[in-house]
Amino acid sequence: MTFSGAFTALVTPFKDGKIDEERFREHIEWQITEGIHGLVPCGTTGESATLTHDEHKEAIRICVEQANKRVPVLAGAGSNNTNEAIHLTQFAKDAGADGVLLISPYYNKPTQEGIYQHFKHIADTINIPMVLYNVPSRTGSNLLPSTVARLHKDIPQIVGIKEATGNLVQVSDLIEQCGDSFTILSGDDFTLLPLLSLGGSGVISVVSNLLPNKMANLCNAWNNGDIATAQKLHFELQPLNRAMFMESNPIPVKTALALQNKMDTDFRLPMVPLAENNLAKLKSVMADAGLL
Repeated sequence: MTFSGAFTALVTPFKDGKIDEERFREHIEWQITEGIHGLVPCGTTGESATLTHDEHKEAIRICVEQANKRVPVLAGAGSNNTNEAIHLTQFAKDAGADGVLLISPYYNKPTQEGIYQHFKHIADTINIPMVLYNVPSRTGSNLLPSTVARLHKDIPQIVGIKEATGNLVQVSDLIEQCGDSFTILSGDDFTLLPLLSLGGSGVISVVSNLLPNKMANLCNAWNNGDIATAQKLHFELQPLNRAMFMESNPIPVKTALALQNKMDTDFRLPMVPLAENNLAKLKSVMADAGLL
């Protein structure tokens, strides 16, 4: 299994303190209809940090069922507790996910050897395609290219990485050290085009919650050799890319979806509603993008 193109890091809609299954299914269906290449439930954008284990499993189950093998599902299953990551990975496999997204352990800040052993232990326990997730701004440690290359060499089911450092030198080093058989996905919408130009494979996107067709078409254009169209779409998306990170993700994107009446602005603490001054800015950017 390979993962390439535009994957949406799905927002998790809530209602009355629970997952809003109806809205979640509608959102997934619309994503597929709009041409998205894949789906990622239970990532950062899906507020995985405040989902209970039962809710985490429910979100994966709903996504796998609704996708029904029309597009691949890469289920968020990571944790800073190795045994917990194994538990969630096993559930994702049993539920029928096509692969799992595994964040590098956060808060406890393991060494590179500790990170290696964390992923190795998961892979030794469960056989499913695995995409690593490197986001130092949230984990407090950087998953270095040399460690990633070692993992890919030793563990065939580690097939790729979501790289969210925004550091194109690190992306270049990853591609150089891991080779063509390794999938590099951007974890920052605004670096998708430059990452593709280095040899990357696509993006796990926040903005595609709002514009799945445009994000997918950017990848399609690049893969078809239509660089001019890819560049055009890149610059069209940039204002929205910036707006989605004016406050902590997923506050802006869930607010944007609520402004389109696709779900409620229901956050779980410590996430709070978008500040009023930023709400006005978001509405302006959305209007300019034809989303309001």
